[in-house]
Amino acid sequence: MSATETITVPQQPDIQYAPDYAKYQARTARRLATETLPTGLPAGFPKELKSELVWEGSELAGRYDWTYELNAAEVEEIEKALQHFQSLKKPLGFITPETFPLPTLHATLRSISHELHHGHGFKVLRGLPVHSHPIEENIIIYAGVSSHIAPIRGRQDRIVTDSQTSDVVLNHIKDLSTRPDSQGRIGAPAYTTEKQVFHTDAGDIISLFALSEAAQGGTSRLASSWRVYNELAATRPDLIRTLGEEEWVLDGFGNKDKPYTTRPLLFHTPATASAPERVLIQYARRSFTGYQSLARSPDIPPITEAQAEALDALHFLAEKFSVGLDFRAGDVQYVNNLSIFHARDGFVDTAETQRHLVRLWLRDEENAWPTPKRLDELWARVYDGVDAENQYFPTEPRIRTSGDGKAKQGGGY
Repeated sequence: MSATETITVPQQPDIQYAPDYAKYQARTARRLATETLPTGLPAGFPKELKSELVWEGSELAGRYDWTYELNAAEVEEIEKALQHFQSLKKPLGFITPETFPLPTLHATLRSISHELHHGHGFKVLRGLPVHSHPIEENIIIYAGVSSHIAPIRGRQDRIVTDSQTSDVVLNHIKDLSTRPDSQGRIGAPAYTTEKQVFHTDAGDIISLFALSEAAQGGTSRLASSWRVYNELAATRPDLIRTLGEEEWVLDGFGNKDKPYTTRPLLFHTPATASAPERVLIQYARRSFTGYQSLARSPDIPPITEAQAEALDALHFLAEKFSVGLDFRAGDVQYVNNLSIFHARDGFVDTAETQRHLVRLWLRDEENAWPTPKRLDELWARVYDGVDAENQYFPTEPRIRTSGDGKAKQGGGY
């Protein structure tokens, strides 16, 4: 007699980029009913984080004014700084607090950096004179003001030509889905009008400058990842364990050198003599589900049911605790990427009114949090070797490599 052994090949769970609450609830119920889940947190992880970084959107407005509105004198100082930088006739990579001087506003901008790292984790600067300048000057103003908050600009993409490699340090966030040259290339929701789910980017500080607003929708949403952590630590410590495990398979989306990478999504850093205890959650959902032209690679290990539930838990808890920002043209939003999730509602553009943001990834060494060792490689790709001479600030929107379904070199950022 012979026995036939059935080999079960692990399959990707039923999970897509757009979170489905009914599927999430069903998966949770099924796992609670059929699995014996750990009831304790990983060794050393806190039961509860206590900090101004722990907040809920429903009560935040009553105790924190997150908008700093520039007055006329401060706008005039910014205009003079623009003129000063232009008089130097230097490439934009040389924008620094010294070449874009703001003698009065500087102290306020430094206090914003402190708030990002040690306060509530985000701030909106309102009132840049966006309608008074062409795109090139708006970019100079944006980079110049931001240099006083966090002077180091990160690499978001590379452009390689025969003569040199340029580091793209500014990215446009705009609907490009209807452009003929974008067909079959959209691999990230930043280039569509669709809802963008909660996630983090790469780097310390994520900054967005609104050049123009949508005709309808497009609300920017933020959520405290520390509040989400506290909820999971109290109710589902097994998901804290899942988020902290090494076996998360991040898709390389066709990258031949690295078809995929593995690392935790959740990191814990104990208190030191100079820094408090912290947790960091660093992830983008599309790295595990794919998006449009960058579908999940079929030949890499799937995520697990527990990981699928954890991804949904992060999104729906962030949604529950989030705050929506009144993000206007001329506003700059600065967010601590290590403690804040961000998302965006879907929106509608018209021929006359179109949502258009530009983004910088920033770092302020004076206030920066220590980077977990497992993120060193990612942080190095963002910040290492970004020289002033090679920084590129595109004035027109383009799909960066990690969101390009034809380039298929995504996933890393």
